[in-house]
Amino acid sequence: MQVTRAVPLYAEVDHALGGRWISLRTAHREWLWHRADPARFDVTPGAPFVDVGGLEECVPTVRGTPDHGDAWSRPWHETGVDCPDFSLRRSIGSQDGAVVADYELTAEPGYRFVWAAHALLDLSPSARLVAPAGTPVLITDPTPVPRDWPAGLAELGPDDGTAVGAVVERGQIRVVDGEHQLDLYVECAGQPVSIALWRNLRGWPEGDPYRSVGVEPMLGRTFDRDDRTRPVAIVPASGTVRWRLTLTAHVEGTA
Repeated sequence: MQVTRAVPLYAEVDHALGGRWISLRTAHREWLWHRADPARFDVTPGAPFVDVGGLEECVPTVRGTPDHGDAWSRPWHETGVDCPDFSLRRSIGSQDGAVVADYELTAEPGYRFVWAAHALLDLSPSARLVAPAGTPVLITDPTPVPRDWPAGLAELGPDDGTAVGAVVERGQIRVVDGEHQLDLYVECAGQPVSIALWRNLRGWPEGDPYRSVGVEPMLGRTFDRDDRTRPVAIVPASGTVRWRLTLTAHVEGTA
């Protein structure tokens, strides 16, 4: 009989530049995808984004200015990073085998921001994404179109030369890749949450495309904090927003 059991998940981060998560693994597999680009080591605040995979902390925006936010290009201290308009604190621990990351952003009341756990996952063509049917989805690329889940996004498939961005209007999604399963869940009282998807099957960048699949828990429901048509996170009168990211792994086997 086939059964699914929880397995311990482990995270490793690099504080030297961007607080990037460089490993998210079980005893059975590594979940994060990586690519080499030496330009990543020379970035300065405000630089164009250099994609080396892993999980980048994108805040206060993903698209817009600064590109992929202001935190990924700065050195972090042990508890977070200080940027010109905000401070971000992060603590990562374990709870019943799950990886739990608690965040706190401090800024002036009314400050608008988007945060994304910009996780690029190492997934096979047979991998699929699981969310409730009918969940609202905004396809952002190449043209903004509202849809309902699965909206053609659930099955990854082989490289087909496309690149699609989307925002799923819920805070939880499941990734299934063969016998392995990863659940991603973001919760934040009083703020809009979502799951951003970047389904790049060698459709981007132009001229030298590669495959990268982003499954990204997010505060806000747009990639750009200056987007006035979609919800973003807004710092309340207290000056602080707190949220939690929980990542849980399972594996299927024979009982």
